Amino acid sequence: MNENLTYTQVQEYLQGLAHERPEEMIQMEAYAKEHRFPIIGPVCGYLCYQVAHMIGAKKVYELGSGYGYSTAWFAKAVQENGGGVVNHVVWDEELSRMAKEHLANLGYGGLVEYSVSEATEALEQTPGPFDLVFCDIDKHGYPAALPVMKEKLRSGGVMLVDNMLIQGRIFDDKDDTENVAGVREFTRMVNADPDWISTIIPIRDGLLLAWKK
Repeated sequence: MNENLTYTQVQEYLQGLAHERPEEMIQMEAYAKEHRFPIIGPVCGYLCYQVAHMIGAKKVYELGSGYGYSTAWFAKAVQENGGGVVNHVVWDEELSRMAKEHLANLGYGGLVEYSVSEATEALEQTPGPFDLVFCDIDKHGYPAALPVMKEKLRSGGVMLVDNMLIQGRIFDDKDDTENVAGVREFTRMVNADPDWISTIIPIRDGLLLAWKK
């Protein structure tokens, strides 16, 4: 093993292997880069699509959906699984409007339900169970969201959670800011719960993949 191999080299290599995307998604990626808007990107997005496809997901719930980039990957899987619904939940009317436009252009409009609200509260009020739940809200909110996601997820369902490395700040023992503390506590909670089989996949900013027994 090359001990000089860096995390950046690995990410750049994986980025170079990214699968082709429709032009609409390329435009969404360009917008994110120009406006410094955090999206999961094509490597992480494809993994989300792959997992959703593998478990035959027909009901997906997103907590923190941005302007629909991650939603598009889940909608692609749901469409190929025979149809269903992806819940797009975001805090901002403009982001919701952008998502509706992008997802309609991609041919996924009929698969998506939109909500402008606080994501964890919205999930509490939405009937489940879901096949897959994806979480990308403010990181200090992760611990409070966990029991809600667990309750709403079916047995054999999957939870995907972004930013588990939180830009490398997770390795700084002196960083006790609320977002880093939230990720640390969330990680501890998942690892301590025997109902989850989980791992953190070190792509992009770290993606947690957890299977509910």
